[in-house]
Amino acid sequence: MLNYNLPRHLPSAEELPDSDETPVDNELQELIPGLLKAILLILWAERMDWLFAIDMGIYYHPDKPPIVPDGFLSLGVERFYDEELRPSYVLWDENVVPIFVLEVVSQNYRKEYTTKLDEYEALGVLYYVIYSSRRRRKPHLEVHKLVNGKYELQEGNPVWLPEIGLGIGCERGNYCGVTREWMYWYDEQGQRYLTPAEQVKQEVQRAQQELQRAQQESQRAQQAEQRVQQLTEQLRALGIDPDNLG
Repeated sequence: MLNYNLPRHLPSAEELPDSDETPVDNELQELIPGLLKAILLILWAERMDWLFAIDMGIYYHPDKPPIVPDGFLSLGVERFYDEELRPSYVLWDENVVPIFVLEVVSQNYRKEYTTKLDEYEALGVLYYVIYSSRRRRKPHLEVHKLVNGKYELQEGNPVWLPEIGLGIGCERGNYCGVTREWMYWYDEQGQRYLTPAEQVKQEVQRAQQELQRAQQESQRAQQAEQRVQQLTEQLRALGIDPDNLG
């Protein structure tokens, strides 16, 4: 799995630092992966074989500092170990390399297109995704796929990720009260999955529509009952017993 020669005795996640104490450059580095995770928590609510981590260190060697992406996704791992959750992601404990890594470029360039690309490539991360809303002449979203040990830039927005069963892309929307371009997950037809707030809004609209239909049906039932009463009174006025019409 790993291309590194590891020592015989390895520390556990609890024995390793759980933060590099480097603050994020701006809120987007938290909010963008946070939105992706929030959508997954709804889409994959019944699944317990995945982890989407935000600003969590990935340890690949005990004597080297961890790589800390803005967000990453691993499949085939336990969602939770226990109520303390993971302090970090230790490759020799997990035995699973993340399948998807996200870097959000801020005003402070952090070698997303050079050093980090080489690191994720060496680790064997299948998809390395870079998002930069400040780019003007190039796409804001870059999806690099590992092919024969080298990253190849994928075309399109969104980009379908068959190994994950989701697409990744960006478009304008609203999240946390901010209207701007955000990253989202998509289905195979390119339809965007809803955010949690959008899903709640959709459920409220459905409930309102069902209530409206129920009220309309109740109104129609009342109108039908009133019509029956009117016809019954007309029959009695004509000297006809409505209970003996057979």
